[in-house]
Amino acid sequence: MLLAICWLTPCVQAEEGASLSTPGIWPIDRLKSEVPAYRIEDPDAKIQTLIYEGEMVDGQATEVFSFYASPKTLGIGREGEQYPGIVLIHGGGGTAFADWVWMWANRGYAAIAMDLGGRRAPDPEFDSSGKLKPYAGHKRDTRVRLAQGGPLDGHPEKFDSIGGRIDDDWPYHAAANVMRAHTLIRSFPEVDADRTAVTGISWGGYTTCLAASLDDRFKASVPVYGCGFLHEGESVQKPSIDGLGDRRDAWVAAYDPGSHLPKCTVPTLWVNGTHDIHYVLDSYAKSYAKVQGPRTMRIEPRMPHGHQAGWNPPEIQIFVDSILRDTTPLASVGTLQVSDNGTVTVPFQSDTKIVQSALHFTTETGLRSKRKWQTVDCVIADGKVEAEGLPPEANTWLVTLTDERGALVSTEVGFR
Repeated sequence: MLLAICWLTPCVQAEEGASLSTPGIWPIDRLKSEVPAYRIEDPDAKIQTLIYEGEMVDGQATEVFSFYASPKTLGIGREGEQYPGIVLIHGGGGTAFADWVWMWANRGYAAIAMDLGGRRAPDPEFDSSGKLKPYAGHKRDTRVRLAQGGPLDGHPEKFDSIGGRIDDDWPYHAAANVMRAHTLIRSFPEVDADRTAVTGISWGGYTTCLAASLDDRFKASVPVYGCGFLHEGESVQKPSIDGLGDRRDAWVAAYDPGSHLPKCTVPTLWVNGTHDIHYVLDSYAKSYAKVQGPRTMRIEPRMPHGHQAGWNPPEIQIFVDSILRDTTPLASVGTLQVSDNGTVTVPFQSDTKIVQSALHFTTETGLRSKRKWQTVDCVIADGKVEAEGLPPEANTWLVTLTDERGALVSTEVGFR
């Protein structure tokens, strides 16, 4: 078992932390090389409470609450076995979710999920058979503020703090403390440091975009819903960003993922829905177009927005497994082509049989979250799918392909 070997030491980062004052600049080398001090409250627990040292605030160390689990902590691993690692980032209103860590540990991963709002989540409970009970931590009133917690994760900390020092900038701390968690689990003997991934939901997807752009040690990345270009279009964050006035451009340059995604070379699975009100397709498309690494799309018609809805898609595990464990990948989808007569053709390559495909489109205008979409079945042929009937008045469209495992992938979004 991992041992509780360290406690927080406020002197570790004081000199360097005091010199950091530029929003949007992270000390990448330090965050990748310095293993944070940490303690584990019960080394024999299946899901361990792990508290690690966060970034400085006003020259004082902070602490980050997290859950950690692996096949070893669950008692199902073999002696000396190493596991791929995964970092799990909650969204707005979320916390470190014990059931998320439990899910990935049972899949054979060493998983860490932290609370990025300076809180402590309730301990998980198990039934007599050793199965995790429904987790109380999904209710906000079950969480308590840490005595040394970092910035809260409300809108003032996410937006209004921009300007001056970075100490009170939540986006800085969120990305930095994700990287610290990554460095920490990579140091564990049971974790294969060369096989790690990151995934996050909503604001956690936003933070995943930042972390994957800043930390090239990840081998796979899955932002769910979250993206950049939050200062444009119908983004629900846009009013908060516009409200910054003459500080607006500074926030966009420092903390909008669109300003950092051009540095991202990590293979990424983009998971979202056609009607998401928080991360709208226009901003989403601009975001995935910025990345330099391989990208796979999973845009589902009317995908619901939420933590469990965001971690349940089986395509996430299939994608991560394919990279970290060299298992059968998701289908590879080529460029969507539209002829003058409205025939849509999409080439694909797949190691599994494609059993269903459909063209989805809308001709309506107005808020994207309110538009009605139409669906036309595609004909599946050797190496391509094809559908007739994309009308000239269609303004947004995509094609989905589903394989015999039930795994869905999509094309990128078409606009006009």
